[in-house]
Amino acid sequence: MRRIAGIILAVLLIGGVVAAVVAGRAEERSTATKTVRAVIGSEKAEFFADPDVVDALAAKGYTVKAETSGSWAMEGLDLKGYDLALPSSQAPAVELAGKYKVTGTLPRPFYSPLVVVAHKNAAGVLAANGLATLDEAHRGTLKMAGYLDAARKDRTWQQLKGSEKYGELTGTLYLSSTDPVTSNSGALYLAAASYVENGGKVVADDAAVKRTAPLLRKLVSVQGAQQAGSDAVFRDFVSGSGNPLVVVYESQVASLLREGQQPDDLVVLYPDTTVNSDHTVVPLTEDGKAVAELLSQDATLRDLEVRHGFRPHGGPPEFASGATYLKQELTGVHQAAVPTSEVLRELARRAKG
Repeated sequence: MRRIAGIILAVLLIGGVVAAVVAGRAEERSTATKTVRAVIGSEKAEFFADPDVVDALAAKGYTVKAETSGSWAMEGLDLKGYDLALPSSQAPAVELAGKYKVTGTLPRPFYSPLVVVAHKNAAGVLAANGLATLDEAHRGTLKMAGYLDAARKDRTWQQLKGSEKYGELTGTLYLSSTDPVTSNSGALYLAAASYVENGGKVVADDAAVKRTAPLLRKLVSVQGAQQAGSDAVFRDFVSGSGNPLVVVYESQVASLLREGQQPDDLVVLYPDTTVNSDHTVVPLTEDGKAVAELLSQDATLRDLEVRHGFRPHGGPPEFASGATYLKQELTGVHQAAVPTSEVLRELARRAKG
């Protein structure tokens, strides 16, 4: 009996040693990574918080500690001690690169087009009035020229046929967006609108700024107070509050669908003239540069980018979970050129009055 007890005790002791070794190795793995401090646009917060992304980066020796900020607001931050900044487009990234004397080509690991999310009733009314077309129950196209003409004329929902059936469709017809002074999605919305208003040409001089500013002012002033980040705007829409038409990133919709949610009241409208949000890295240290390269080149991370709704450069995504909501290929969507950061800032300033 004592021998049996001794054997059991030995097994337990060995097991304890093995457990201690495993725990030690796990701890060693967690502490053997370099911590990279990053400031990112809010729409990428879920990506960097994903345990699979954390593990993929850790396997390469890095832990990314991310903080969120409006892309245009990053220029006003003190980024001393940070390893990288990841705004949501090239323009604010170029500004940051100049400020911190970062030279060379800035990595652009993935992108996402701007889309308009609409409640089903609102999308149906737009389609019935020639302002949109629907090719799926949850997907369609917004006719930007028609919408901007309606905005120019201060059209209301009540002036659109069919709207009388829906009590929630009242007041001025408009798209909700983020603050263009601090947020990239709001600024890119103005870039697309100004391109259409300028006759299909990028706004590049004072005359074009002056010509397009009155309409941009209408697009912004009708909204009242604006959110500083696209994440809050999208979550408000999904919760059923706020305006029935909201400008967001396609990636935000794809991420929602990945979570298993497929709202019956959600329709994704691709503007026939839109802009891509080119997520651009500003490496501030060598570690930041290494993480930027991983985001661009590592196969596991690229697959995870698609999972979160981003479109990696150099390869088409497959949004399997959102086939009835999202376009696999951006056919029928014209990509407008984006003004320089200086011009875009001036457009935002004038739009805000």
